[in-house]
Amino acid sequence: MKWLKNLTVQVIVAIILGIIVGAIWPEFGASLKILADMFIKLIKMLIAPIIFLTVVIGIGGMGDMKKVGKIGGKAILYFEIVSTIALAIGIGVAFFINAGNGIDTSKASEADISKYTTAAADSDQGLMAFLYNIIPENVIGAIANGQLLPTLFAAILFGIAAAALGEKSKPVITFFEQVSEIFFKIVSIVMRVSPIGAFGAMAYTIGAFGIASLKSLGLLMLAVYLTMFLFIVFVLGSIAYYFRFNIFKFIAYLKEEIFLVVGTSSSESALPSMMNKLEGLGCSKQVVGLVVPTGYSFNLDGTSIYLSMAALFIAQAYGVDLTWIQLITLLGILMITSKGAAGVTGSGFITLAATLAAFPMIPVEGIALLIGVDRFMSEARAVTNLIGNGVACVIVSKSENEFVPTEAAEKIAIKRAGIGKPVEE
Repeated sequence: MKWLKNLTVQVIVAIILGIIVGAIWPEFGASLKILADMFIKLIKMLIAPIIFLTVVIGIGGMGDMKKVGKIGGKAILYFEIVSTIALAIGIGVAFFINAGNGIDTSKASEADISKYTTAAADSDQGLMAFLYNIIPENVIGAIANGQLLPTLFAAILFGIAAAALGEKSKPVITFFEQVSEIFFKIVSIVMRVSPIGAFGAMAYTIGAFGIASLKSLGLLMLAVYLTMFLFIVFVLGSIAYYFRFNIFKFIAYLKEEIFLVVGTSSSESALPSMMNKLEGLGCSKQVVGLVVPTGYSFNLDGTSIYLSMAALFIAQAYGVDLTWIQLITLLGILMITSKGAAGVTGSGFITLAATLAAFPMIPVEGIALLIGVDRFMSEARAVTNLIGNGVACVIVSKSENEFVPTEAAEKIAIKRAGIGKPVEE
């Protein structure tokens, strides 16, 4: 029964049990949300310090500031291009499927969406405000409060300063590497209880919303899942093929992280372990430390697809016919608002509310139509975000000759289009 000790198997079993419990005992299932919240809280308490440490180690360990700038610039350019493609695909699919046509919007105005619109107003998604909020008032406070973007900004500055000092900063970098190992060891301990978190999350989802809630908005859900699948297979798959690795075997390599994300509906829950996996695959510690944390703020492919499709769905539900100019304008607004999604609690709805507030012809109260099924689509968003960031890290590593194939890499290699050359004995 060794297979029962496998974390992936445990998470899958936990998800199935969660669905059963939520369907049979919905009230009890809904009460188990605290298990998921506790697990995600455990992970979130580690994310900010891990990001700070890995980014500082990544930049400070390089020493060559030109290389740091080149890798960072290449990553940001890649993120912007791919996330824009994701937004455009989402708008295109939603436009042609027209899933919102015929939806009853009468109850939308009765729903309380104030917590989303208020949070969207408070977060102020304007470009200048977004840039202003990246700068932390207090570095320690940003790390302590788990503020991703301010922590990332502070870590980049710290890393640049360490790299500029050269030999003088090496003792500090070495110390940070040792502290980082401790944090990753804590992650491995926390991951042992991940099946409990996945069980609680699925029991809550089914218990609170019910399987029946999927029927009314099934077409939108199907469209979202299909679009993200096509994006992963064709867009990310084509990019991966160009850089000589197979997207399906890469996904198989990240299967434990993917099932954890499915169970918790949070791509952040798998961030620490994915960073370890990418290093094990052959990506250099420096590139992983710089690209992956940045990607979690600027490369949210799944969130981009969802936001664009949700906005079009609401417009269709209210009979708002958008011109091509308006569709392009919506795409431009989403390019800005989607970048702040990772730094906002409940980012999906809040960012969507901020987008619609800047695009007033689509009624913001329409987000109430999605409340019942948003939870079921969040898994697809999170998984797509995870895979997208993993692909980005491998691509930047390979393009910068910072990829050294390992035995793990050989396991997902394919003939003539493998991820690397065979490891020499």
